[in-house]
Amino acid sequence: MNYKIIVLDLDGTLTNRDKIITPRTRAALMKAQEAGKIVVLASGRPAAGVEPLAKELELSRFGSYILSYNGGMITNCRTGEIVFSVLLPVETNRKIIELSREHRVDILTYQGEEIITNNMECPYAVKESEINHLPLKQVEDMAEYVDFQVPKFLMMDDGDYLATVEPKVKAAMGRDFSVYRSEPYFLEILPKGIDKARSLERLLDRIGLTKEEMIACGDGYNDLTMISYAGLGVAMENAVLPVRKAAQYITASNNDDGVGLVVEKFMLS
Repeated sequence: MNYKIIVLDLDGTLTNRDKIITPRTRAALMKAQEAGKIVVLASGRPAAGVEPLAKELELSRFGSYILSYNGGMITNCRTGEIVFSVLLPVETNRKIIELSREHRVDILTYQGEEIITNNMECPYAVKESEINHLPLKQVEDMAEYVDFQVPKFLMMDDGDYLATVEPKVKAAMGRDFSVYRSEPYFLEILPKGIDKARSLERLLDRIGLTKEEMIACGDGYNDLTMISYAGLGVAMENAVLPVRKAAQYITASNNDDGVGLVVEKFMLS
């Protein structure tokens, strides 16, 4: 198969344990782009948190795309144009924030190039800030402050406790929202129907390619839809079990050039 596009999750997939792209993987991706292949970065991160890696891979030069917020937004790297975006209805903000208070968990969302939170001492908020290279801003009353549309909220706590909170939040939010844990300590609340596969379907239609021409690589639960959807779904060696089961191919771990090996085998050979 002549694969023309590769879609990459970031944390645990494209980047290694130190959150960097290894030299072999970067070299393979640059060579693929020089050969006319398209590299797309697909992450739960905000777009601003993906941009440093997009710059490192020179995606703007090759006219590629970023899928941020787990598919809630698609950005053209060359023009900076947002070609697709879905935000939460502003009237639901207060309900979500009140649920975080009820269950005694911390919460964050995004405003421009800042992360807004009720508690900037929360270690999980600090982690989100460090991963995305975005500053934290603590506000006294989140429900009053967040009077604008946002792409998603993250509730944060210890994984064991958050596992007990998740079904309660799902029940309270109903069927019009997606509620799931992207990490043991992150419970995401997004508009219904937002996932990486549905966003990629829109992108493929825009650029005139088919899913059969696409490779998707990932390791986490939020990668499951795109790995099932792609012509070639690839799980990292370090992927969670459902992703490994859904994949057609398992590559090496993110610390052992797993993405680079896939590019070399399926796009450059």
